[in-house]
Amino acid sequence: MATHSAPIPRATAKALDAWLRSRAKTARVPLTAAIAIGACGGLLLIVQAWLLGHVVDRVVIDHRGLASVWPYLWAMLAVFVARAAVSFGADAVAFEAAAGVKQKLRGELTLKIAALGPGFVAGQRTGDLTNLLLESVEELGKYYAEYLPQMPLAVFIPAAILVFVFPTDWVSGIIMLITAPLIPVFMVLIGKGTERLNQRQWRKLAWMSAYFFDVIEGLTTLKLFNASRQEGELIGRISDDYRRSTMDVLRVAFLSSLVLEFFATVSIAMVAVYIGFRLYYGDMHFLAGFTVLLLAPEFFRPLRAMGTQYHARMEAIGASERIVALLETPVPERPAVLSAPPSPGRLDISFRDVSFGYRAGEPVLKGIDFRLARGERVALVGPSGSGKSTIARLLLGFDVPDAGAITIDGIDLREIGPEHWFTRIAWMPQAPTLFHGSIGENIRLGQPGADEAAVRRAAEAANAAAFIERLPQGYDTIVGDRGQGLSGGEIRRVALARAFLKNADLIVLDEPTASLDPETAALIAEAVERLARDRAMLIIAHRLESVVTAERILVLNDGRIVESGSHEALLAQNGLYAETSALYHEMMP
Repeated sequence: MATHSAPIPRATAKALDAWLRSRAKTARVPLTAAIAIGACGGLLLIVQAWLLGHVVDRVVIDHRGLASVWPYLWAMLAVFVARAAVSFGADAVAFEAAAGVKQKLRGELTLKIAALGPGFVAGQRTGDLTNLLLESVEELGKYYAEYLPQMPLAVFIPAAILVFVFPTDWVSGIIMLITAPLIPVFMVLIGKGTERLNQRQWRKLAWMSAYFFDVIEGLTTLKLFNASRQEGELIGRISDDYRRSTMDVLRVAFLSSLVLEFFATVSIAMVAVYIGFRLYYGDMHFLAGFTVLLLAPEFFRPLRAMGTQYHARMEAIGASERIVALLETPVPERPAVLSAPPSPGRLDISFRDVSFGYRAGEPVLKGIDFRLARGERVALVGPSGSGKSTIARLLLGFDVPDAGAITIDGIDLREIGPEHWFTRIAWMPQAPTLFHGSIGENIRLGQPGADEAAVRRAAEAANAAAFIERLPQGYDTIVGDRGQGLSGGEIRRVALARAFLKNADLIVLDEPTASLDPETAALIAEAVERLARDRAMLIIAHRLESVVTAERILVLNDGRIVESGSHEALLAQNGLYAETSALYHEMMP
């Protein structure tokens, strides 16, 4: 936990603040409008104080009736309405500015993650990325909606009030001018300590988000190994530590607010005492003294608000650290992409002496050679860790070989743009992902413009139409994230329907019938047979009965292809495949 609670170095914090300001260029127009509207509100405030001073002076001092001040009262009502409209407009425009910055930043982060590829995402913690895209970006909103507009207003409004106060009572103006800098000075002094605590808190929050998300995802496994109670106790200790550190941040934050309020109150009191003595001795007219007294609290209000919004700046700096780190992560270099991709009509896939290893570890694949053509099914079998899933990842373009090449119709896969290659492939992992939405929308994921008839045909081909039509709203039935509301077999059939609708040239399946009852497995196996027609299909197999019909079976062991052939030929060789098959049948009931 200590590595996640270290404060951000001062130079880094300055660089992050500069980065935050540079992002404001994308919302320059609404931010400028918010500042201009806020400045108009400050001027209306001076007019309001002047009108109220005249009303009280005429009624209380000059003993005139209300009839004499009706013009001032109507003017005050108009100023009240105008100030309310200005306040609402300033908040709305500032909110739109912040929303625009957040939307653009989330888009950039999403594109960056997509450019870094699945290999990068696989090495990250899901909770950490989720917190980054949601909470961290959301926290920047206060910086753009509140802190940035308040900075120029904290200068303009007090300056405008001084312009009015000095001709009226220059001594009160000097008091305000001298005491005003004390507020930002102490704000900065106390804010430095708060900033370090806040940055440390953001790092803890990011780490906790990732950890809690991982625990929730692995809750079933924890229960199976009877470790959920121990993990719950650990989470309790982590939460308590976070609570204590949060209280430390709040303690310093309340201290800073107390100091700001103290100096503002003392300054206002000095102006009030001075004006009171001058009024008592008749050295000052009531109208001037009362108007200045009304403006004194408003003079310090923007400065106090600036101190409050300074916390928004600190939170934004803490939240932006990981955002900037992600945006600056270098994208893996790729060869120049061909302007003309291979023709969709052909499909000849070739692995040529392909080797690959994750990071700096031992190579997972060593000298892989095989071919896969349209109309052919190739199955990958072998013990766990032999490299089956890695071959699929390389073929899907998620990773790049360290040595050798994967060619498509004689063209290196690295030279084919992902936007072209992804249109020709369909991938169904063991746990297909369904998103919150209707079943029809999930089937259309690869073909958003497909009509209802095409969706129904795809569902029928995947043996999914029967159960879909029994649902309350049929294809419009809403399912939750990850297919909540559907069984595992139903989720896989929806994913197969998605592959049928896409009509891809290459299908990559990761054991489509694993962990299913025999009836559902038979339905999916039948749909896979139908899907394989006139297409190339690569199947990662864990259950040997799912590869019996494959034209070619590749047996992997320790990252190498040790056997290759049909089911019957491999059994006749009496090698690893035959041994695995015999052991598998012994274990089956």
